[in-house]
Amino acid sequence: MESPQIKRAIVSVSDKSGLAEFAAQLSGCKVEIYSTGGTRKYLQEQGIGVCDISEYTGFPEMMDGRLKTLHPKVFGGILCRHDHPSDMEALQQHGILSFELVVVNLYPFEQTVRQPGVSWPEAIEKIDIGGPSLVRAAAKNHAFVTVATSPRQYAEIVDQIRRDGRTTLELRRRLAAEAFAHTAFYDQVISSFFRSQLGQKDLPEELTLGYRRKEVLRYGENPHQQAALYGEPLARGANAVLAEQLHGKELSYNNLLDLESALEIVRYFTEPAVSVIKHNNPCGAAVAASLADALRKALAGDPVSAFGSVLGMNQIVDEQTAEVLTDPSLFIEAIIAPDFAPKALEILTSRPKWKANVRLMKTGLLEGARASWAYRFLEGGLLVQEPDIYPDPEDEWRVVTQAQPTESQLQELRFAWAIVRHVKSNAIVITKDGMLLGAGAGQMSRVDSVEIAIKKAGDRVKGSVLASDAFFPFPDSIEHAAKAGVVAIIQPGGSVRDQEVIEACNRFGLPMVFTGRRHFKH
Repeated sequence: MESPQIKRAIVSVSDKSGLAEFAAQLSGCKVEIYSTGGTRKYLQEQGIGVCDISEYTGFPEMMDGRLKTLHPKVFGGILCRHDHPSDMEALQQHGILSFELVVVNLYPFEQTVRQPGVSWPEAIEKIDIGGPSLVRAAAKNHAFVTVATSPRQYAEIVDQIRRDGRTTLELRRRLAAEAFAHTAFYDQVISSFFRSQLGQKDLPEELTLGYRRKEVLRYGENPHQQAALYGEPLARGANAVLAEQLHGKELSYNNLLDLESALEIVRYFTEPAVSVIKHNNPCGAAVAASLADALRKALAGDPVSAFGSVLGMNQIVDEQTAEVLTDPSLFIEAIIAPDFAPKALEILTSRPKWKANVRLMKTGLLEGARASWAYRFLEGGLLVQEPDIYPDPEDEWRVVTQAQPTESQLQELRFAWAIVRHVKSNAIVITKDGMLLGAGAGQMSRVDSVEIAIKKAGDRVKGSVLASDAFFPFPDSIEHAAKAGVVAIIQPGGSVRDQEVIEACNRFGLPMVFTGRRHFKH
């Protein structure tokens, strides 16, 4: 059976963008509009004829608007199957009109709970009941009913009504899919708010994730892959997704991954800190008395790899820091920082040539809420864990060797341990003077990571310290490090061969600290 012509529409929206024009076009197509409360009043003020649903049902709105559309004369008109004679007879028997178009968007719950200091009663009153019910009923009966949940859908709907007096099944199915996604997202936001207010930290029995598309990206990790950026509706704090882009061309998929990694490193430190990220691993990182000095040290860690990198900074970028980047041999893809001083912004956007495109991302203060869970998608499923974002309790650290680290060595070990957790496992970092000299990342063998880090550090390795994200399975890594000039080591411990590793350190007179906590980053 061909779908019925659209004769009547129910319109009840909180977002009235484009509504007046859409309703006027529907009226021009001889579509009767039925509405409630604020929407009805708004349409009447725009000079558009509208029927009051309360007058149609014979049942007034009540309970401060909590009860408006939940009535058989409304839902019967939406759910009736036009190819079922019994359904159509029921309409006639009970004086029910059919509705072929339902235009609904929901109470602004998300916008309400984002407001500072919102109370429980205020939030609860923004939980829509009738709206989702109307949407789901229309979407279920999409064989005969068209449902609109967003102003961006209005133009296509009215074009088809003008042309044929009805919509196509293909459009109705697509709109129904969007409608169910809309109500599912709405319920997920409410659930997230409840969980956040209750402080629940347990892994839920049922997990529903809701994200809103923020932008379509040029492509994914590679040009043949589609990609987009989605944001959590109630996300707060400083992060790459919420950061404000002050300058530069659009962000890529890989830029966003690197920006997040760059920010994660520097936010760990209270002193001025800079990270240099390439292919989602740090090739440079440093702390210093000033941000400019930290930047110089970070870039000097691996100058070759720093070409085309992403920078993270934990303080406002000042003029002196920006001047460091005027070196014409540098090429930087993006910088993420709490903010950029006006003079620094001028320097970074005016010269040299590459600065026309450098992406400058402002996060605001590196404080506030952090993600409660970290997600990794698998084909057919999802892994969920607590994010590894908190410093380790230093009172659990143990010096396990005969040699004790000096105070300066211990300070350097703290820095190395803060960096190694951000390197892909098997991870090894070599640092000196608050500066990353070499990193071995993502190797299948830990000794290979050690050798790569030593090679990257070069002659600077003498007097450095070494951090490993997990235990050493054999003493060979210790021997390589000691012969290269490493003077202290930090690692979690926990190997069945820990004693052999400790004995190797003792032979070379190296102090070694066991932290008791591993930091794999797969």
